[in-house]
Amino acid sequence: MLLIVLALLAGLVLLSRAADEFVTGAARIAVNLKISPIVVGALLVGFGTSAPEMLVSGIAAVEGDDDLGIGNIIGSNLSNLSLILGSAALLIPLSIDSRILRREAPMATGAVIIFAVLVQGGISQTEGFILLAGMIGAMAILLMGSGEGSESIAGEVGEIAEESAGLGAEALRTILGLVGTVGGAWLLVYGATGLADELGINEGFVGVTLVAIGTSLPELVTSVAAARQKQTDLIVGNLLGSNIFNSFAVGAVVGLLGDGSIDDPSLTGLDLWYMLAICILAAIAMYTKGVFEKFEGGILLGLFVGFLIATWWNETNSDAPVGMVMNSPAMDVVRTLFATLPG
Repeated sequence: MLLIVLALLAGLVLLSRAADEFVTGAARIAVNLKISPIVVGALLVGFGTSAPEMLVSGIAAVEGDDDLGIGNIIGSNLSNLSLILGSAALLIPLSIDSRILRREAPMATGAVIIFAVLVQGGISQTEGFILLAGMIGAMAILLMGSGEGSESIAGEVGEIAEESAGLGAEALRTILGLVGTVGGAWLLVYGATGLADELGINEGFVGVTLVAIGTSLPELVTSVAAARQKQTDLIVGNLLGSNIFNSFAVGAVVGLLGDGSIDDPSLTGLDLWYMLAICILAAIAMYTKGVFEKFEGGILLGLFVGFLIATWWNETNSDAPVGMVMNSPAMDVVRTLFATLPG
């Protein structure tokens, strides 16, 4: 048990640190090779913030732990728009840029809904290809419209690139960062599956809580630090971009590499519906108020805590009201309707 816990902790630490070095090195290489800051910025916002989730979910899928991979996606999406957004909003009001309302917000909401529809009853390779196509389309839209925010994106890329140590050194940083990220992801999956076995709980529960929070820690630290420094322009956009990549790219990885089965009913029940509710409520708040203030931040954090309590209660008590509702005939009808949708 001690070895499992140590592997879990080591994986979290190594993953968060190595992923940051990998993304930084890759961005500096791209700048040295004269690749457009717009392209680099779009990749940073998307792949950079979702690299830990992608590797953890990918390794879990390859090892036959699809529940852990899907749980990581659901929990990360939920954490982005409750734990992280709520924590940042408690420090300073977060104004929503009009560009985000036109592009990232509807794309992120749509991506989460498409993922939720396709994951019902498992996620096949065909559905993985559908999600991959969605990711390609989303990237095309982000790149075509990135000129609107070119100044802020160029500024972010410039801050990363200005301390470049040269092409050779950055290439080494990128390689070591990639190796460390893969190693950290493997340790995290090993620790998470081992912990689930030791405690007799579902891997999906571990994925949607502990693993998802762990892979979201870099975004939490970055968002809180930006809020403290009153640099809030990119916080909401980055979180929405992360949800787009989680739903499309990471979902595609699980679909293409895994066996397609989901054994934990909570992943397509309580967890999935809670994620949808949080994402839709956050989108409504963006369009109706255009700003997240401390009050909204407190509500989002409260909803996140409520999710942790509800999912733990549902996991440990099969007779709990949440469990009875999610396993009721009414929910079976809803799941059947989702399963009949195209895809």
